[in-house]
Parts: sequence; C-alpha cells; structure tokens
Amino acid sequence: MKRKACTTKPASIKYLCLILLNLVGVSPQANHSSAERFLLLGFTDWPSLQPVLFAVVLLCYLLTLTGNAALVLLAIRDPRLHTPMYYFLCHLALVDVGFTTSVVPPLLASLCGPVLQLPRGGCMAQLCASLALGSAECVLLAVMALDRAAAVCRPLRYAALASPRLCCALASASWLGGLANSAAQTALLAARPLCAARRLDHFICELPALLQLACRGGRSATERQMFAARVVILLVPSAVILVSYTAVGRAVWGMRSRAGRRKAASTCGSHLTAVCLFYGSATYTYLQPTHSYNQGRGKYVSLFYTVVTPALNPLIYTLRNKEVKGAALRFLRSLGRGQVRQRVD
Repeated sequence: MKRKACTTKPASIKYLCLILLNLVGVSPQANHSSAERFLLLGFTDWPSLQPVLFAVVLLCYLLTLTGNAALVLLAIRDPRLHTPMYYFLCHLALVDVGFTTSVVPPLLASLCGPVLQLPRGGCMAQLCASLALGSAECVLLAVMALDRAAAVCRPLRYAALASPRLCCALASASWLGGLANSAAQTALLAARPLCAARRLDHFICELPALLQLACRGGRSATERQMFAARVVILLVPSAVILVSYTAVGRAVWGMRSRAGRRKAASTCGSHLTAVCLFYGSATYTYLQPTHSYNQGRGKYVSLFYTVVTPALNPLIYTLRNKEVKGAALRFLRSLGRGQVRQRVD
C-alpha cells in the first residue's frame, strides 16, 4: 500500500521531499512496472517513526558533510597536520562522505515520499557505489592501523617507513581494492536472474537482501563466490588490525613514560573506536549466510554503519585530539585577524 506523498507536511519539507524524489529518479505520480523496478519498503512498517528518522538521518548527513569537510580543510591548511596519520584520515573522510551520500538521498526520499521504486540499473549502481566505498573503508582502516603500529613501535624509523610515496601507494590500494571488490560482486549478482518478487524490506539495495531474490538454480555457487569475497575484504583487514594493535599493546606496555602512554592511547584509542563501530555492524550484515539474513533487523544495522558511523568519525578523531583542536584554534584566529585587517583597511 502506497503512502501519500508529502501532502500533509510543511511547505519546506514538502519541497525538500520533491527535490529528493527527483534526485533519485522517482516521480510520485509515475506508474512503474514492478517487473522492471525494485520496490524498497524502507521503514513503512513504522510510519510513526518516519518523521523522527527523517530528522535524525538529515542531521547525521549534515554532520558528516560539515565534520569531514572541516577535518580535510584543517589537515590541508595546517602544516603541523601534514603527517601520514592525517593524510590517511583525509582519505577516510572522503570515503565516509561518498559512502553516506550513496545512501542518504534515496533514504530521505523514502521517508517523506511514496514507497521508493528504483530501476534495476539504479539499484545496481547504488549497490556498486556503496560496496566500493564500504570496502575501501575496510582496507583504509587496516592501513591506518599499520601506520599507528609503525609510529608507536618504530618511532625512530617512522619517517623512513611512512614515506610519502608509500602512503600514496597504500591509499591508492585502498580505493582500488574497494572498487575491485565491488565490481566483482556486482557483476556476479547482475549475471544471476531474479525469481522472487522484487520487494526489499530495506531502504537500500544491499547485497544480502538482493541475494535472497536470486533464483535457486546456481544460487549456492554464486553465493559461495560472493561470500568468499566478503570474507577477504572483511577478515583480512581485521587480521591486519588485530596484529597491528597487538604490537602496539606490547610497545605501550613496555613504555616507561606516562606521557608517551597517554599519547599512544589517545591516537590509537580513537582509531580503535572507529574500527569497532564500523566492523561490528558490517560483519553482522555481510558475514552471515544469505538464508539466515533478516531484512527487518538488517536495515536497522545498516542504518547505523551507513549513516550514524560516518557522522561520528569526525567527532571521534577530534574530541580527544589536541593537534586537531590546536589547528582549529589557529584557523579561527587567522580568520579573526583577517576580519580585523579588513575593517582597518
């Protein structure tokens, strides 16, 4: 059953809904064939929750854009932040912005408009983009763990180990690895015919939900191949992170300086928090058999790691980081001095 599209909402919300519907290619009056389109039910099972979710998702998206943009601006502008740690952090910020942008506009449209219908090409495009950026984040978090391990365990050789060329190569490998994983899994899924009704109890075209629509013939072989790819992109970086922080823990335990321990705990603690938030929910979604995946529960878990976690990452990396706070204060002071000079002139 379709819902009424924004007719009872305030004018500003109504216009925002219409803009979002146009952006995702949905017309409230269109009569589309269900055979050519995927019907994303979103959160229609909780109609009273939708206005609250709309406000929360919009707020998280704005925080993601402003927080990550501010982080990148400070890292580029302040010479004291021209280090490998903040170089990788800038890439993480860009990944988070792209990742949440691939999800939020259709989600907001579904929360304030009719039940969302996406063409097969649009659904595959969203799947490919979210998989590529999510996979890139998995690899990038592992690269950042290696960087922290090198900084804590080999401080005297850190400058040589984390050379600009190597940092650029590792960042490029993260992006390319995510793109390769996404292209492989999207191609495998696109090659399979879909036999079940194209109704997803979800707000995005997510891989486990789409796999449940695949025809039975050959589905197990395709699922095994795709599951192996998910294991590689999730468990290999997880193993790298575990080994890296085991080495960090040993190095910190052997430190005699309390100041050194506090500094290591501060920088590594922020990264570990981000890792736990992202990997915990992503592992639940992607490392379970397709037949046991519950779309009703899965969409709430997906909401957390696609919308909430990218908004929290800038806060996690800045609240306890004196270097970023100092860079922000210097930036604000420079803006204040610039305004004073303009007034004097």
